[in-house]
Amino acid sequence: MGGDGSHRVRVDLGARSYDVHIGSGVRHLLPRVVSGLGADRVVVVSARPSGAVPPPGVPSVEIALTDGERDKTLGQVEALCREFAAAGLTRAGAVVSCGGGTTTDVVGLAASLYHRGVPVIHLPTSLLAQVDASVGGKTAVNLPEGKNLVGAYWQPAAVLCDTDYLRTLPAREHTNGLGEIARAHFIGTGDLRGRPLAQQIAASVAMKAAVVASDERDAGRRHVLNYGHTLGHALEVATGFRVRHGEAVAIGTVFAGALAHELGRIDAVRAAEHREVVAHYGLPTALPSEVDVDTLVPLMRADKKATDHGLAFVLDGPAGPELVADVPVEVVVRTLRAMPSTPLAGTEAVSSPG
Repeated sequence: MGGDGSHRVRVDLGARSYDVHIGSGVRHLLPRVVSGLGADRVVVVSARPSGAVPPPGVPSVEIALTDGERDKTLGQVEALCREFAAAGLTRAGAVVSCGGGTTTDVVGLAASLYHRGVPVIHLPTSLLAQVDASVGGKTAVNLPEGKNLVGAYWQPAAVLCDTDYLRTLPAREHTNGLGEIARAHFIGTGDLRGRPLAQQIAASVAMKAAVVASDERDAGRRHVLNYGHTLGHALEVATGFRVRHGEAVAIGTVFAGALAHELGRIDAVRAAEHREVVAHYGLPTALPSEVDVDTLVPLMRADKKATDHGLAFVLDGPAGPELVADVPVEVVVRTLRAMPSTPLAGTEAVSSPG
């Protein structure tokens, strides 16, 4: 923790190591980061109003982007790469993203592909992106068949999580970001309830950094970061993203607790704790009544962890969270049907910070 109240978390990946800075005003570290890279030119891709990104200290071009799952496509990646070329960006330059989680995903993937990889610096502006999406090097876009099905691992050169950006977030978008903090309770951060927001962000990032450092490419331990995400991703797609990512992960976290109990991995008290933690953060705990359970199963089969014999989930258990493969579909359906349901609070699809 810095003397000014800021936090710095190191993601230790050898030659690909980088720092995540968290706190008020840390976006102004950008010129120092760019200088450290030796970049001769920067392309800024921003989903925020002009002026959100400080001058990077070298010649730069700014490209406007729109946050949202509907723009998280291969077409958008191609359009960005063409903009990079038009701006004269070479491998001696760098890309800066400024926006929510969908922006860090799209821009990160474009940076990984352009000239077979140029450095990218993330300035995440939503709570969801600061807690999770901007850290760890996973970049991806969606296909009509499912979420995040096309992507690459491309670690950023630095992440600047400026908490000043969060002051203008709509209330629902702030709560949306708490979904990843709620699920972190069950995969290594411990109880973060009641702690200052910057500390919650830093603790969540530190937990993720430790996991990523031990398993950069999802060969084993990194699976725990998908806690609540298998059902969560299915809910996003099934509702046309009217259920936002953090909200969906929150529901998925409650379901993970119920499924672990159904499989005899945890007791009823621990299962109830899942619902209590999610509810504490003001997040939904029930399935949307508009979504049929039979619709969710094939969407969960599209999850990269599924097998021919059953579904796969990260679940709590005696040894802590771990990937559980080949969960019988009938058990999943029974657990889903036992969950409470409620109508969607709104009908709008995600178009604000992701």
